[in-house]
Order: sequence, then C-alpha cells, then structure tokens
Amino acid sequence: MFEIPIESSNSATLEQKPADEPDKPTQNFVTCIYRAKLADFFRNITITWVKTLISHSLYITVENFNDENHYTCKIDLKTWQFWGKKGLKTFIVDEKRVDVFWDLRSAKFTSSPEPNSDFYVAIVSEEEVVLLLGDQKKEAFRRTKSRPSLEDACLVHKKEIVFAKKCFCTKTTLGQGKREHNVIIESALSGPSDPEMWISIDGTESIRVTNLHWRFRGNETIFVDGLPVQILWDVHDWLYNGQHSGAGIFIFRHGFDESDFESYHLEADDLVADSAGFCHFLYAWKIE
Repeated sequence: MFEIPIESSNSATLEQKPADEPDKPTQNFVTCIYRAKLADFFRNITITWVKTLISHSLYITVENFNDENHYTCKIDLKTWQFWGKKGLKTFIVDEKRVDVFWDLRSAKFTSSPEPNSDFYVAIVSEEEVVLLLGDQKKEAFRRTKSRPSLEDACLVHKKEIVFAKKCFCTKTTLGQGKREHNVIIESALSGPSDPEMWISIDGTESIRVTNLHWRFRGNETIFVDGLPVQILWDVHDWLYNGQHSGAGIFIFRHGFDESDFESYHLEADDLVADSAGFCHFLYAWKIE
C-alpha cells in the first residue's frame, strides 16, 4: 500500500510521511484502494480519510509506475473552514491533466472520518470521471461537465481503524455488485458467562462465536447475495492484554481460500497483493 504523502503548501513538491501503523492508533483513518483507468493505464488510486483531534484531511494518491513518489493531492476538511469543503485541485499524471472536484459542505459523518452521505469527490481526466465517490452523483456530473468513464473503477481493498467500547460499525462491499453492506461487530467479554462475540450483516446475525477464550482466532464462511465471503478474526488482545488492549483484527474477503488462513495475520499490504478480489482489513480498538 502507498504511504500517505503530504503536499507542500508552497509548491508542487511532495514529501513522504510514514503511514500510521495499527499499533499506534493516534489517528482515525479509512483507506480504500481502487483500480481505475487513468492516463491510458489501469492504476491504483488510494483514497485515505484521516481525522485527529485537530485536523480532518483527505489524501488522494495515484500510482506512478516510474517513480516511488506517487502523484498526490491533499484536501483539508477542517470544520471551521467552510469554504474548504468545496473546491478543485489539479495535478499532472504522465503529462495528462487530472482534476479533483469535491463538495462536502453538507456531508454527514458518523464516528468514521469517511463521510456517510450527502457528498461527492470526483476524479476527472480527459473529460471522463474516472472515479466518483459519494451519493451526489448528479451534482458531480453537472459540475465537472464530464461523462462517466467507459471503464468502471473497482474497489479492491479497504483498511480502517475503528474505536468503540462494545459495538464496532463499518460498511463493506460484499456479495454481488457495488452495494455496501452494514457490518456490526459486538462482544460481551465480562460477566459471569463465557465471553462471546457476534457479527451482523445488514441487521441479521451472521456469525456468533461462543467460548471466545478458546476461539479468539478463527474463520467462518457466510453467503452474501449468494456468494461466499470468508470472515476471519483475531481478538486475542481483547482478552489477554488487560487495560492496554490491542486491536481486534477482522478480515472480510471474497472467496477466501481455506488454505490461506495461516497468513491472515499478515499486514493488509501483503493480503491485498495476493488477492484477486476485494479484501477489507479492520482494526477494532476498544476504549474505556
């Protein structure tokens, strides 16, 4: 996966900032990698939403085949800068102009740094919208005056950190099509009963894990829209790291091969590199 780059405020020079690792949850972030055709080639386009106590930013990184320094755009979304929530930025990819249009003035947020609704972010090149995020699609096409790309962008990987006491919520692309499904992970780790955990998809319980002391690592296959999806988990640190609990790790992956289970603890970078389909890597941090 790409590092999160920081754009200089004075020039087009880019400097690299190391990506935040899951063992240092100083930031709440969501990273999505899309495969899209831009400047004549299919490239990885990385979208990262980052939120701290004092900042809220969107990073857009476009793969550069010829250099380790990828093409990058940073958008500041500070709540007290209303004018910054709608704008346009331009950069060059292989001598092709790329425009990024965004409008987050009415965007609705939950606990995630990624907007939930009422927004758009459009990446445009050669009068085509090569990647469109958000639900305000008509407004995006009207403003960009561009047509949809003939090659649909494909979400291949999602990685995020979430914080909660007992109930972790996220959205992920499972089953057929591009529709996102609501995922809720809940647990009961204290009390007289044995610890347990359950995972619901769109309000329906799909997996319940009892005797979590013994089954803190595992995997199960469920069917979403008639297609197999494997869910893997490792919540050892929830149970055995006391007050300084580490993250519970969850993977949602299409058609995940049972023989690959031993490698599920690897970094998300390794998993997405080996995966032919969508993979969602979730770090769930418990807070007091």
